[in-house]
Amino acid sequence: MTESTANTLSEHEGRRAVFLVSVAHFFSHFYLLLLAPLFPVLADAYGVGYTELGFALAAFSLLSGFTQAPMGFIVDRYGPARILIAGVALEGLAFGLIGFFPVFGALLVLLGIAGIANSVYHPADYAILNEVVDEKRIGRAFSFHTFAGYVGEALAPVTILALAAWFDWRIGLALCGAAGVITAVALAMNHGLLAAAGPDRSGVEKASGPGVALLFTAPILLGLFFFVGISFINRGVTGFSVSALHVDQGISLAAAGSVLSAWLFASPVGVLFGGWVADRTTRHGLFAASCFVVMAVMIAAVALFKPPLLVIAALFVVGGFCSGAVSPSRDMIIRSVTPPGQTGKVFGFVSTGFNVGGVVAPPMYGFLLDQVSADSIFWVAAAACLATMSTVLYTGARAKSANS
Repeated sequence: MTESTANTLSEHEGRRAVFLVSVAHFFSHFYLLLLAPLFPVLADAYGVGYTELGFALAAFSLLSGFTQAPMGFIVDRYGPARILIAGVALEGLAFGLIGFFPVFGALLVLLGIAGIANSVYHPADYAILNEVVDEKRIGRAFSFHTFAGYVGEALAPVTILALAAWFDWRIGLALCGAAGVITAVALAMNHGLLAAAGPDRSGVEKASGPGVALLFTAPILLGLFFFVGISFINRGVTGFSVSALHVDQGISLAAAGSVLSAWLFASPVGVLFGGWVADRTTRHGLFAASCFVVMAVMIAAVALFKPPLLVIAALFVVGGFCSGAVSPSRDMIIRSVTPPGQTGKVFGFVSTGFNVGGVVAPPMYGFLLDQVSADSIFWVAAAACLATMSTVLYTGARAKSANS
């Protein structure tokens, strides 16, 4: 963020901009988990099995992952505000139309469109936040942005199931889609606020810098591996810990699910704490590495000691808190190694690591659960914490030397 850009907004306007971008990010994560709770209903409506529905969601994720890095170049070239508005509107429209076309082919097409639209959020959001937020508050801005995504994930299942029960699943999806379109309208009405640095701030002069070569420098590649690592860790804990606890220790699925909830509810609290810390230290790599060490210890302790349920819940609270707390420092590290005018492409590229982790981790954890042992889920997730720690230590050190 340039100093002149920061000075174009008052503190109140900056907070409004952060709120608007965070609301958009809420819908990014909200739509990710909107269809899965409806699988039994959708299977009957489309006359397909769960495998076909799983492939439909995979198409969404793959298209989002493949287009995210190119979308970053588009954001830097044409400006993040208009790209974000178009993405929110298009994704809301796609999900809203699903119920009107009860044909499986139409579902695939609409989810493909939604996946491409979903690719705009990380490059556009971070480009806007980097431009309009004062340097002293950028860590907290990143934390509010991430927190909003967590809330979107938490509210999606209960929202769509409630709407389906009160009305109908088609109406429920239409209402959820309409909420995204309305949000896009609100963003458009505040376009001048989101584009506070002027319409040409992401123009040719800035976007024609290092280009693709920048993405293959060591700090940016390690940033990509960081995102892969944290996705791999979270996929293991959130996707497989319930099954692992049930198989390994005979804990009921309901009880194991409640333990997982401890992790999930602690993470957004950790995000807000991490934002506060990120604005008060320059040693983001050291703080992030410390969080990973604590996460590794908490996760490994479950496999090593096989403690009672309440102790596992306490371990998951601490681990989930650290999982959230690392996010703002992660964003600050990536920001610090990003040249001016390159925010969209860099964040678009490194955040594809989430998609890579989402593709690689589930089959690997499934294999461990099937062929190795249930507690290997926790050992591998803990090892991933330590491996990911090395990426933030190196990148954080590079960032510190570059800024000194």
